Amino acid sequence: MNKNSKIFLAGSSGLVGSSILEKLKSNGFNNIIVTRKKKINFTDQKKTFNFLKKIKPDYVIIASARVGGIVANQSFPADFIYDNLSIELNLIHGSYLSGVKNLLFLGSSCVYPKDCKQPIKENYLLSGKLEKTNEAYAMAKISGIKLCEFYSNQHKLNYFSVMPCNVFGANDNYNLKSSHFIPALIKKIHIAKIKKKKGIILWGSGKPLREVIYSEELADACVYLLKKNHKYNLINIGTDTEYTITQYAKKIMKLLNYNCKIKYDKTKPDGVKRKKLDNSLIKKLGWSSSLDFDQSVLKTYEFFKKTYNYEK
Repeated sequence: MNKNSKIFLAGSSGLVGSSILEKLKSNGFNNIIVTRKKKINFTDQKKTFNFLKKIKPDYVIIASARVGGIVANQSFPADFIYDNLSIELNLIHGSYLSGVKNLLFLGSSCVYPKDCKQPIKENYLLSGKLEKTNEAYAMAKISGIKLCEFYSNQHKLNYFSVMPCNVFGANDNYNLKSSHFIPALIKKIHIAKIKKKKGIILWGSGKPLREVIYSEELADACVYLLKKNHKYNLINIGTDTEYTITQYAKKIMKLLNYNCKIKYDKTKPDGVKRKKLDNSLIKKLGWSSSLDFDQSVLKTYEFFKKTYNYEK
């Protein structure tokens, strides 16, 4: 991979994709191709294939996906599995047809079994039942992982997948009906602060443990792995920064300088009790996290305040 390599980044406007785009630029890569959903929808096979054949990239990064939290996953499972399977099939097979030798696919830690031994090693994939609350999304992502593995093995390609822990960052989704827990906490606490509310409501018990990574750091790991000569099909990317949902809420309250009570809606699901990734492999490859959680949340919060008008 050199500075003039033609790199196609699918999903460049999303949380992870936008950070990867900035990381590539800051690393001196000057031949990056991006496209917007309005121009080409990757669920459309014909348009996706034609687009890839036209641009003929050297590298493809798939950060495009339909994503969401527990509410969205439970409400629209058919949409989640159909859209994500379509995106993956079209981009991966289209890359193969276009002669692409190198491809990175963004997975998710939800692909691992619900009752997985902790910390979770890459070879635990498909060793048990999935968490029901995001089963459709997880099944689609597993298919993408296996597609990369099978295409690499059969056609002698370098198609591999990375499994990040829970990602947060600037270009996140703050819709409480579809967001993940960090952006949801930032929004809830900010609104409570502005409106001087005495408390916020969290789903479930607040006891599940979650490992998190800042989107800029995940981008750094992805670019590092693309430049690294390795033969692994699946690589975890975690940080060892792990707390309960309640602990995250209290930490964010402190950072936003507003303390209020936490109430729990225990009629809502917790999801899996713990998702701690084993990061031994990526450390062996020479990359490790240096996450500063407080500073990362503050940077995310500044973006949130500038982008969304919740001052009234």
